[in-house]
Parts: sequence; C-alpha cells; structure tokens
Amino acid sequence: MKSAQDGYCFSFPAVRGIQAGKPFYIATCPLSTIPKIFVFDEDEVPPELRAQRTLNKARIPEMVRYLVDNPDDYVFSALTVSVASSVSFDESEHSESSNLGTLRIPMNAQILINDGQHRRAAIEAALKERPELAYDNIPVLFFVDEGLTRSQQMFADLNKYAVKPSPSLAALYDSRDESSELARYLAQKVKPFAGFTEMEKSSISSKSGKLFTLSSLKQANRALFGKGMKDCFTEQEKQLAAEFWQAVYESTPEWQMVINKQLAPSQFRQEYVHAHGVGLHALGSLGCALITAQPDEWKETIKQLINVDWKKSNPIWANRSMLHGKLSKAATNIMLTTNALKHVLSLSLTPDERALENQYIPNSEASNG
Repeated sequence: MKSAQDGYCFSFPAVRGIQAGKPFYIATCPLSTIPKIFVFDEDEVPPELRAQRTLNKARIPEMVRYLVDNPDDYVFSALTVSVASSVSFDESEHSESSNLGTLRIPMNAQILINDGQHRRAAIEAALKERPELAYDNIPVLFFVDEGLTRSQQMFADLNKYAVKPSPSLAALYDSRDESSELARYLAQKVKPFAGFTEMEKSSISSKSGKLFTLSSLKQANRALFGKGMKDCFTEQEKQLAAEFWQAVYESTPEWQMVINKQLAPSQFRQEYVHAHGVGLHALGSLGCALITAQPDEWKETIKQLINVDWKKSNPIWANRSMLHGKLSKAATNIMLTTNALKHVLSLSLTPDERALENQYIPNSEASNG
C-alpha cells in the first residue's frame, strides 16, 4: 500500500504500546515475509558497527529440524526488530481503542533484528523444505530505531536478563525428547529416584531432601545405553532401564538407608560419591558395559556393587571422582570412576580406558574399594 508521505509501505495490523515514553508496535507477520523484510547485519561488518552478534550457523540446523518435523506443534517466540525510519500508525475506525490499527513502514526502510536472528535464518531454511509453513504467523515487536547506539543498547538490554531454563526444568517439560521422558518415568516409578529427584533445578542445596537431579538421571540413562542427545529409546530399553536401576538400588545400602530414613540426604551428599551426578553417570556407563558383556547374567553380577566403598574419603576415588578434595563431573573423571567400578565387577577395561588409567592413576591399577 502506498503512503503519500513515505511512498510504498509494508502494512501490518498492529497494537500500539508505550515503553519508557516511546511507542512500540506488536504485529503478526506471515513466515513467508520474514526472510524478505527483516535483515541481519552480515558477518563482515565489524562488531562496533553492528547491533547484533554474528550468526552462529551451527545452531540453525537443529532449529530447522524442529520446524520441519513439528509443523503442527511448534512454538517460536516473537522477533524484536528496529525500524531505521519514521513509521505511521493509522488508528482503526472500528475499534474503541486508539491503540489498535495499522502500522505502515516504508519499503525502503532498513529493519534490523535485535533479537531472533537465528529464528529468522531457521524460518528461511525451513520454508524451502516445507513451503506450507509460509502461511503460518509469528509475532514481531517493532521499535522505531534511534540510531546504532540505541540498537546496540537494545541488544544488550534484551540479553542482559535472559536466563535459560535449567537442564532439569527443560527435561521436565520436554515431551519430544525421549531421554527426558525416560528420566521422568524413572523419577516417578523407580527407587531410589521416586520422591527423591529434583525436578526443576540442576543443583541440590545442602538442606534439600532430594538425592539426584532430573538432568543427571537423564545423562545417566544415555550412558546406560550409549545414546546420543537425539537418539530414541525402545520400550524394551525403557523396561531394561527400570530393571537396571532397581537392581543397583538393591545392591547399594546407602541408597536404601536414605529411602528408609536411616541416613539424611544432606549427610549422604556430604560423605558419598554415589550421591552425586558423577557417581550416577558412572553407574550408567558401568551398566552399559556390563549388560553388553553379560546380557543374561548381569543381574547377578551387579550384586557385587555392595562391595564398593563409596565414601569420598576412600583413596580409590582420588584423581577419579575427586580432584583436590572436590567432586568433578568432567568426562575424564566419569570414565575413571567407571573404571574403578568395572574392576570391582571384574569387567575388562577397553584400550582407551586402560590408557586413561595409565595417564591419570598412580600405578595404573584400580583397587576394589
């Protein structure tokens, strides 16, 4: 549509609002218009002359897959953009509110994305695979730009207080991720997780009555089956996971003592390695090796876990779970902790595990705790 003042314009039904004494506008835009209208400062522009960070292209494929695989059940939050031009707002004649109307932006205006450049790139790529997405809409928050300095400050302000949800909370709410679903099931049905799993936070306070975080349980299950982040779980694997952790529970006196209120969770976390993510993850890795080596006898062999001295003060955990007196959940420490458990169960180390022993453990020989 053409405006007498600005020539040809983009027109968006919009709602006008006020922040800090300045107007802003909220509109919905078809996905098909997003790549055409909204631009992003290219990588070659120096940071001091941009209003955004450079595009992290590694993030795009996962977002594209999310859109393409869930065309009937996806959610994309609003884009926030700056319009480097004057705009006009025509109030609706059919509304009692003066803040409902049509936002008109000159077609030659530069519209820069302050927040949402990765969503924009993902939309552009997803439309090539699923053209029907073009008719969907996304909310857009328009600010009238007051120059580069203002746009840069907007970017800083928008990201200053942005906080990602904790991994545990993300696992609690993610219905698409099968490893999250498995962790939720175990946290509700299987000892020692039922009633003792922190479902929101990814760390546990000293006074908490919980033992494990949902995110740690999720990681331990991936280790149990050697799964990656996007791998699926079969029903048989879900049942096997429940059987495995139940068997571990029955061979772990301290877990039983906590469940039976004979040992306080706070004391358990303070004194024992298997009260923490590194121990849980190592048990998952141990289970993977054990079930692979002994698919029919593993339930009998796992009973030998009762011989493990899990106390942090046990020298076996030095340079494994414990570094300079503190627990470490680095990948190397998880593997070294798993090595010690494999020794207790008389399982052979792989060449990589043996090399790690030789590199980090004095005398390169695990004791049985």
